[in-house]
Amino acid sequence: MAVEKITMPQLGESVTEGTISRWIVSVGDKVNKYDPLAEVMTDKVNAEIPSSFTGTIKELVAEDGDTLAVGEIICYIETEGGGEADATAEAPKEESAPASASAPATESKAPSAPSAQEDADAPNKRRYSPAVLRLAQENNVDLEQVKGSGAGGRITRKDIQAVIDSGNIPSADSKPAATQAQASEAPKAASAAPAAPSAPAAASAPKAAQPVNVPVEAGDIEIPVTGVRKAIAANMLRSKQEAPHAWTMIEVDATNLVEYRNSLKGEFKKKEGYNLTFFAFFVKAVAQALKEFPQINSMWAGDKIVQKKDINISIAVATDDALYVPVIRNADEKTIKGIAREITELANKVRAGKLTSAEMQGGTFTVNNTGSFGSVQSQGIINYPQAAILQVESIVKRPVVMDHGMIAVRDMVNLCMSLDHRVLDGLVCGRFLARVKEIIEKMSKENTSIY
Repeated sequence: MAVEKITMPQLGESVTEGTISRWIVSVGDKVNKYDPLAEVMTDKVNAEIPSSFTGTIKELVAEDGDTLAVGEIICYIETEGGGEADATAEAPKEESAPASASAPATESKAPSAPSAQEDADAPNKRRYSPAVLRLAQENNVDLEQVKGSGAGGRITRKDIQAVIDSGNIPSADSKPAATQAQASEAPKAASAAPAAPSAPAAASAPKAAQPVNVPVEAGDIEIPVTGVRKAIAANMLRSKQEAPHAWTMIEVDATNLVEYRNSLKGEFKKKEGYNLTFFAFFVKAVAQALKEFPQINSMWAGDKIVQKKDINISIAVATDDALYVPVIRNADEKTIKGIAREITELANKVRAGKLTSAEMQGGTFTVNNTGSFGSVQSQGIINYPQAAILQVESIVKRPVVMDHGMIAVRDMVNLCMSLDHRVLDGLVCGRFLARVKEIIEKMSKENTSIY
C-alpha cells in the first residue's frame, strides 16, 4: 500500500485559494481515478475536485467550510503500491505539519512540553490543518490547551469553533504555573539545537484582522458569509492592498451610437434570437483601442510587467449573491454581433450555474457594465492581476454646448477607469480613453458594421 495526497487545485488564473463547500466522499470510501471528491468554491467558479488515484480515502485533512491555499493538502488516499507503504504513509504527515513547529507558528510564546503519555494518546494532536491554524490565530487560541476530537487526537476546525463559541478562549497567558515555567525553559533548550522550520501555512499568512464585534439587536438579520463571498472579499482585498489604484473618467457623446443601435435592435432580435445591447458596442471599442495601446493590456508580475499579446476581455456578470468574470477571447477579432452573442451566452451560463473555470481564465482587461443598474459614475476595483478596469456607465440625456455655441440635448455616457499605477501612468491611460471616446462617437450607420 502507498498513501497519496490530493491538493487544492488552481481553478482560475488569478485564483489563490478555494473553499471546500461539501465533501462528496468519507473516510473509508473506495474511489476510482477521476471520481469527484469534493465541491469547491472560489471567487470565480464552483467546481468539483477529481481524484488523481484509485484507492481508499484514508484521511480528510480539510472540513466543510475550510478555505485552503492552492497546493495545500486536502486529503490522503491509500492506493495499491510498492513495498514501502509505511515510509510513504509517514512522509506526507511530516510534510503536512511538523509537530515541533506547528504550535510556535501559531503563538509567539513557546508551547508547554508535552508528556510522553500525551504523545502516545494523541499522536495527531499537533498536526494542524491550515484552516485550524488560521482560525486559532485570528482568535488568539492556544492550540496546546485545546482537546482534539479528530482521529488520533487531531484538533479540527469544529473544535476551535466550539472553544470560540463558549467564550472561554484559552491563551498562552492562562496556562497553569507549572506549564508557564516549562514554557520559559523552552527557549533555553531550543538554543542548543537547530531551530525547527515554521509551519508553511501559518508562516506565510499575514496576521488577520480580529473579527468585529457588531451588536445584534432585536429584528436584525444575521446573514452567514458563504464561501463564494469570502473568496470574493479576499480577492478584492488583495487587489486594493497590493495594487496602488488610480482613477480617471472621460465623458463621451453616444448620440450617434444610440440612434444606430435603436434602428437595428428590433430586426436584430427577430433575426438572431438575442439582444443587440449597447454593451457589445463598448466592448468592441475597448478591444480596438487596446490593440492600438497594448501597454494597457498588461499585468504586474513582481519583477517585470507582462504585456499580453491576446486581447481577452473579462466582463463582470452579477448574480444575487456573487460576481463572476467570464472572458471574451480575442475580442479584437470578433464582430459586434459575435461579441453580443458571447455576452448573452456567458451571462446565461453564469445565472444557470454552468460556467466553467476555463471560461474565466486568461482575461487581460475587464469591462464592467455598471450602467445596467443606472450608475453614472463609479470607481471599480481592478480584477487582479490585470492592470486596469473600465466601468461603462448609464447613457443619459443631457444638455450639451455644441461647437457652434448652441445647446442641444445629447445622449452622454461616462467611462470610468481604475488603473494599477505600478503598471500604468496617467498619460497612456488618458490617450487610451480618448481613443475609446473617438471610436464610440464615430459609430453610426455610415461608419460601423455589426457583422
